[in-house]
Amino acid sequence: MSSFEELDENKRQLIQRHFELVVKANETSNLTRITSIDEAQLLHIEDSLSGLPEMENAPKGLYGDMGSGAGYPGIPLSIATGRKTLLIDSRKKKMDIMASIIEELGLEDQIEVYAGRAELLARSRAGEFSVLTARALSKLSVLMELASPLLAKDGLLICYKSHIDQEEMDDALRVQKLVGMKLNSDRSFMLDDYERRIVTFRKSGKPSVRLPRLEGQAQKNPL
Repeated sequence: MSSFEELDENKRQLIQRHFELVVKANETSNLTRITSIDEAQLLHIEDSLSGLPEMENAPKGLYGDMGSGAGYPGIPLSIATGRKTLLIDSRKKKMDIMASIIEELGLEDQIEVYAGRAELLARSRAGEFSVLTARALSKLSVLMELASPLLAKDGLLICYKSHIDQEEMDDALRVQKLVGMKLNSDRSFMLDDYERRIVTFRKSGKPSVRLPRLEGQAQKNPL
């Protein structure tokens, strides 16, 4: 049985309705290239919910989805777990659409949006998050740098990936101490015919460099 099928009927309906509203909004905005029900069920919904085992190992508290876009994996994970959630994305138009969809789902007391860069959010909400996700967003080392100032002690960063080459993993392991993070788990699996890998890092202590750096520096000048 899939993770989606294990949810109760109300949660399944909310997750399906979220996708229907995304498809409707997609008629006038570029939210997602996936518009078929079957493809979305696998590559949006099941893929998002594949991180549930890692979410269950995160401390209780606020959840943030970095680079949330059309609300994946943030909205399905929030619905499945009941966690208070903040969708984080620098593209204001997408977050405005998500805010409207969240209201239509009746989840505005549970899920909020933030339109801005993670570095700016970290200046006002440092250490407030217990768990963060990032799906196909950036290199592991970049995600670790962006997540570290947002996470509380022992908070968990959950990275959704399809492929990680050895150089990317080596870079991540190299910057662990610099950003106050530590490799926590590494799980590979198949999602139908697609290779998937979920890597998590736990906030282990204070970074030895000052974070957050200026906006864009994590990507332009990696540690």
